[in-house]
Amino acid sequence: MTVQPTSVQATRVDLLLLAEMVEPGSRVLDVGCGDGALLRILAETREVDGRGIELSQSGVNQCVARGLSVVQGDADTDLVNYPDDAFDFAVLSQTIQATHRPREVLDQLLRIGRRAIVSFPNFGHWNIRRQLMFKGRMPVTKNLSYGWYDTPNIHFCTIKDFMVLCRELDARVERSIALNAYGQRMGLGIPLFMQNLFGEQAIFLLSR
Repeated sequence: MTVQPTSVQATRVDLLLLAEMVEPGSRVLDVGCGDGALLRILAETREVDGRGIELSQSGVNQCVARGLSVVQGDADTDLVNYPDDAFDFAVLSQTIQATHRPREVLDQLLRIGRRAIVSFPNFGHWNIRRQLMFKGRMPVTKNLSYGWYDTPNIHFCTIKDFMVLCRELDARVERSIALNAYGQRMGLGIPLFMQNLFGEQAIFLLSR
């Protein structure tokens, strides 16, 4: 089912595709929720019971001002405080590459959520490879817009890397989506190496 929000204006295409993976009426924890854009989309289009964790105080303030239930917290240290299966979905959107311990964070998501949804920029994209090969410098793209010296992204990965991590954690990939440079969903049945080469972003729905 395609999500078509009526009043929420999504700033990122991946948020709408991610929202499609969430079942209506679910309990959702959005880890690294930023300004609460995804929580607002989910509340409007999925009628979820949404909660959020955000590291920055400014992000928390924006969420609270919009009536969202969000607390300040760190994905690397605070997820251990949640009980098993506390939520139907635990979401980590464009955040895993900024965590200090991505493996442990993903493991926690799969513990506290019956399902986990993770999205991230794909460091295997052809434009990133091209910049490294021909310029010999750390790439700067629309989805990876920081310089190497001030980036919050400390653990880059490719789609292939993430799938290997899922296998190590015995996580089942229920669904995956790769987005091209225009934010459009790549066609079904595209081989993994093509997704890894041409996908700028990826979204995974996981379970155990």
